[in-house]
Amino acid sequence: MPRNLDLTSLRSFVAVAEAGGVTKAAGFLNLTQSAVSMQLKRLEESLDVSLLDRSARAIALTAAGEQLLSYARRMLALNDEIFSRLTHQDYEGTVTLGVPHDIVYPAIPMVLQRFNAEYPRVRVQLLSSFTRKLKEQFARGEADVILTTEDSIDSEGETLVTRPLVWVGAPGGMAWKARPLPLAYEDNCIFRTGVQRRLDEAGVGWMMAVESHSSRTIEATVSADLAVHTMIEGTQPRYFEQITHDGKLPELRQMNINMYRSHLTDGPMVDDLANLIRTTFETL
Repeated sequence: MPRNLDLTSLRSFVAVAEAGGVTKAAGFLNLTQSAVSMQLKRLEESLDVSLLDRSARAIALTAAGEQLLSYARRMLALNDEIFSRLTHQDYEGTVTLGVPHDIVYPAIPMVLQRFNAEYPRVRVQLLSSFTRKLKEQFARGEADVILTTEDSIDSEGETLVTRPLVWVGAPGGMAWKARPLPLAYEDNCIFRTGVQRRLDEAGVGWMMAVESHSSRTIEATVSADLAVHTMIEGTQPRYFEQITHDGKLPELRQMNINMYRSHLTDGPMVDDLANLIRTTFETL
């Protein structure tokens, strides 16, 4: 007698594995935590294996869970492809999304993946730049949706989350202990001036170790433990680590991640893209 895997349970399992916990996965799936936990339990019972190692502080996959994750992703991708090919066939074209360099991860890849599953014939043109430039492009009608990092918001915008700036450096790095403090920033970074002011107010000497137009240059310098940087909490890539400085560096201000949607474009695909962005950032 054939045995069938439940795709809903597999989707919850993949979400938990990628989000690193039931709480975040539940928000991303628009389900309750108990519903997600029940689906995981049902999946483990149907396979008669343990998929998650719950003994540690953070949820980790067992060996069986790691193996299932690869299969589950392929099964869900095929399911989504079948569904999308038979629906939303009327929608074609391009949607332009602008996102600052430093908040692309971890949210935007998840947004793009889900949007592509729902609208396979719609291409998302991703603009990655600085907030000031993105707002200029948006004002000229060159983008349908943009995200910004600001300490305020314009009247037509929507604040998705408000979080503090945090100090980041190389994993296990020591550059943050150096004085003067070596900083690495892009020339047009909106955080740069405010951070320098806070260091001055706290009496912490600093120097610009790297100034560049390239985000890649900044990333390489910081990950090599030659300087430190600041990012909105929760948006740092895996090769950066939030610095636990025990008060030796000043606390930094709160920043908004804002979303602006153009009134020049209409239709469900732009609305759905905005909704996906909204839901993803709320659950990170």
